[in-house]
Amino acid sequence: MAQPQQSAGAEAKGPDMAGAGSPERAEAGSPQPAAAEKPPLRVGMIGYAFMGAAHSQGWRTAGRVFDLPRTPVLAALCGRDAVAVRAAADRHGWASAETDWRALIARDDIDLVDICTPGDSHAEIALAALAAGKHVLCEKPLANTVEEAEAMTRAAETAYQQGQVAMVGFNYRRVPATALARSMVAEGRLGSLRHVRVTYLQDWLVDREFPLTWRLRREVAGSGSLGDLGAHIVDLAQYLAGEPLAGVSALTETFVRERPLPTGPSSGLSAVSAHGTGQVTVDDAALFTGRFTSGALASFEATRYATGRKNALRIELNGELGSLAFDLERLNELAYHDGTEPGAHAGFRRILVTEPDHPYLDAWWPPGHGLGYEHTFVHQARDLVHAIAEGRRPEPSFADGLQVQRVLAAVEESAEKNSVYTPIAA
Repeated sequence: MAQPQQSAGAEAKGPDMAGAGSPERAEAGSPQPAAAEKPPLRVGMIGYAFMGAAHSQGWRTAGRVFDLPRTPVLAALCGRDAVAVRAAADRHGWASAETDWRALIARDDIDLVDICTPGDSHAEIALAALAAGKHVLCEKPLANTVEEAEAMTRAAETAYQQGQVAMVGFNYRRVPATALARSMVAEGRLGSLRHVRVTYLQDWLVDREFPLTWRLRREVAGSGSLGDLGAHIVDLAQYLAGEPLAGVSALTETFVRERPLPTGPSSGLSAVSAHGTGQVTVDDAALFTGRFTSGALASFEATRYATGRKNALRIELNGELGSLAFDLERLNELAYHDGTEPGAHAGFRRILVTEPDHPYLDAWWPPGHGLGYEHTFVHQARDLVHAIAEGRRPEPSFADGLQVQRVLAAVEESAEKNSVYTPIAA
């Protein structure tokens, strides 16, 4: 599996510190060079709900914190409701609004198209944007099917030969603590990997009266907790391990199969019920084991029914020489056990990931001043701008997104076949 790439000109910090920070230390919020001094990167974004707001934060902030080779410009925001998209554009700092994504792609003043729509439109929009000569950032999961993801990956490869880049938005790679963990694994601090165990637990569907939003409809979302949460933990596990999964054995379940129909606009995570009910056509929970290509074993759990758990992503890696553990709800910390130390004083220790020589943090606050969820999108924008300016493939690429899509497909196939072990298609 390809490893993170260091931006050209940045201070070397080890082989796997992707986006490890700007070349020079600068206080967040300090004056930056005038935009005219650097070429602009004019962004057009499609979708403005939860992910649209998060991506807006990233594009709006990256150039104010990091010394970027191009200046992000929030050129246009697109959504179907003219009033709502104009309000969102004003709220998030976009210069103009469109109601037709095709019109946005056709604009000469757009260099990059950022796709923050439900999964059923990812492939159509991305293919059109690449064909129009645009760079593309697409939210995860890359597509709703392997076939769509394959077409997108082929188009991205063709576009790369013409100077365009395409990236999929697995933002948890951009948490400084997970980037540090990747570096430690690559340096051999854990030795040969034995186990990876990951859980991603939420509870926003526990209420049976929660409406049937688009996230609960297979024709729009592709899958349920598997694509929503499972895509994240599959990518994060493979990224940290530095190798892909070879096969899986899975169970999935839909606990509530009928829900009230929504009325009015829905963000997917919130809505108001109307009269009548509809069928839930996606999984509510997915549980699967897997084997990496090295032989290391893995276990995964993704659910939106873990009562009391709001956004609990936890991952632990165990190797012959040590272990690492990360908890998204304590995202400025990394737990590390050095198995080579004498047992009398060995044990897990907390690494507070806020030092300037930690990934990304030379551009932020003094040590001890933590970051949050939204900063992962700032780092994502930062890394993509560098990849575009340097003409290199960004990570995670569409090919990485395709590989995750193949894992998700194998999970569904295994669950349909009574949990039979299912190899990941090459």
